[in-house]
Amino acid sequence: MYFIIFITLFIIQRLSELFIARRNEKWLLSQGAIQYGQSHYPFMIALHTLFIISIIAEYILRSQPPIDWLFLVLFVVVLSFKFWALSSLGKYWNTKIYRIPGVYPVKRGPYKFLKHPNYIEVVCEIAIIPLVFHLYYTAIIFTLLNAVMLSVRIGVENKVWADS
Repeated sequence: MYFIIFITLFIIQRLSELFIARRNEKWLLSQGAIQYGQSHYPFMIALHTLFIISIIAEYILRSQPPIDWLFLVLFVVVLSFKFWALSSLGKYWNTKIYRIPGVYPVKRGPYKFLKHPNYIEVVCEIAIIPLVFHLYYTAIIFTLLNAVMLSVRIGVENKVWADS
């Protein structure tokens, strides 16, 4: 029962992020934003979709392991950090990489202290979420895949903002 509630809320959270990203994308484009990194974006969507599928599949294959309350609390802490990071970006946040010419990177919230706080959060999320239900294979495999994806994505993003 805990798993069904957890995975449902997690999927709703991810879908709501896509909704917000789509709304922000319209605003960014209306401001003259240019998109970068289009070639890796389908792979990122596939990674996150397969992550959810892997969580469900491993949970079923492992005969419904129990919830780990410590990792659930850690996930809530990570989620709180995510909301802080995303709210600090406001309309500039997106799942795609956009830049409005002449606009500099946001330097408030966690962005005052860290260059890529949202990606730090994503690393934690990918590692912690499966551990809420002892899904070690998903945690290890997707942490490694996510590391590869983020190395590409952060490289693109750093080039986009290099002249700021």
